[in-house]
Amino acid sequence: MYFSKSFIPILKNNPTEAKIKSHQLMLRVGMIKQSSAGIYSWLPLGFKVMKKIEQIVREEQDRVGVQEILMPTIQSSDIWKESGRYDDYGEEMLRIKDRQNREMLYGPTNEELITEIFRSSIKSYKSLPQLLYHIQWKFRDELRPRFGIMRCREFYMKDAYSFDLTDDDAFFSYNKFFLSYLRTFKRLNLSAIPMAADTGPIGGNLSHEFIILAETGESKIYTDKRIFDVDYSSTLLENSSLEKLRNDYEKFYSVTDEKFNKDEFEDKVPNEYRVNTKGIEVGHIFYFGDKYSKPMNASVDFNGKKEFVKMGSYGIGVSRLVGAIIEAKYNDKDEIMKWPISVSPYDCAIIPMISKNDPSNLEKSNKIFEYLKSKNIDAIIDDTDENISAKIKKFNLIGIPYQLIIGKKTEGDFFEFKEVGGETQKIKIEEIASQISKAKLNWSRN
Repeated sequence: MYFSKSFIPILKNNPTEAKIKSHQLMLRVGMIKQSSAGIYSWLPLGFKVMKKIEQIVREEQDRVGVQEILMPTIQSSDIWKESGRYDDYGEEMLRIKDRQNREMLYGPTNEELITEIFRSSIKSYKSLPQLLYHIQWKFRDELRPRFGIMRCREFYMKDAYSFDLTDDDAFFSYNKFFLSYLRTFKRLNLSAIPMAADTGPIGGNLSHEFIILAETGESKIYTDKRIFDVDYSSTLLENSSLEKLRNDYEKFYSVTDEKFNKDEFEDKVPNEYRVNTKGIEVGHIFYFGDKYSKPMNASVDFNGKKEFVKMGSYGIGVSRLVGAIIEAKYNDKDEIMKWPISVSPYDCAIIPMISKNDPSNLEKSNKIFEYLKSKNIDAIIDDTDENISAKIKKFNLIGIPYQLIIGKKTEGDFFEFKEVGGETQKIKIEEIASQISKAKLNWSRN
């Protein structure tokens, strides 16, 4: 792929309307384009990143036994009236009518619809547990959408739902998602802390937000820094192992501002371990028992008795994660972004010095491109007539993790190679491919 043929509309300066790093960068390097307030078109660069995040989320859901489905964006109001949330949800819900004057809505979440699907399909406790997820667009009519995709009206989200017979069974399911989320964020090279959180309009009495530290975050967090050292790598998909994992995290004080208690914080966390900062929510899990199953009559037969199933829901903001990674990784002072190679739009930028009278460097670039392609490495060639320093600055901004430079210092089979923002080394193409492949493998599964 040549850069000149790619749809990457780069701006010279940060847009004045953008106030945080992710919004600035995504507009500037042409990842998104605003369509209307809080609604964006995703352009090739941003879309590639988002789809790679989506795939990691999908793989980690599949890994713990969750089955994928796809629910529609438009829902009937009837099921929301049945649960009692239609009038309670507020003006964030976009309400519409079809040509038959039936009340419809653009789904802000899917607890009602998945409950209706379950109750019409599952009748016996022997079919439990059921763990289902989908990845779909959502719409919430935010009063003041801001910060680009971080607080927008239309967003791309993974939401999953669990159905179990008993509370104990449901906690087992809850803990599976707890582990799945830790694995997911690790593969995105993010340190996400599970924190006790308010359940909000979803309801229930057990909830954890997964938060990454960021100055621009909207959540105030209070935690014990020792929580970052908790190791989940040996956790098994067994009840006792999963329960131990959650206990290992919960023994450290870690809450969002809705649950913060100053006296409790100071009592439980020694001064040298206290962390009081801001963060970005990237995932949220809830257990709410029969909050939806009882009013919607979602039950199973258990030894001749009707038992309302116990439910939980589990969300990850796939599109939001694009912005969250930028907030965590982008050095706006030096204008250097480094995407984790697991989600980078390309693995490597090939940057040749091009002369109109000498096509040799471009020819070398084409050969290198084909070689990297044979090694399953996705590269892009900058075939523009900019000078080398301008090209490097451009790719520092875009954030492709590796740069291969073909210029005056190129000697025979040795090429200048570096990680974005790092030191240059002179090595052969075989070693370059090996380094990139190893990096990709390291982040393919944790």
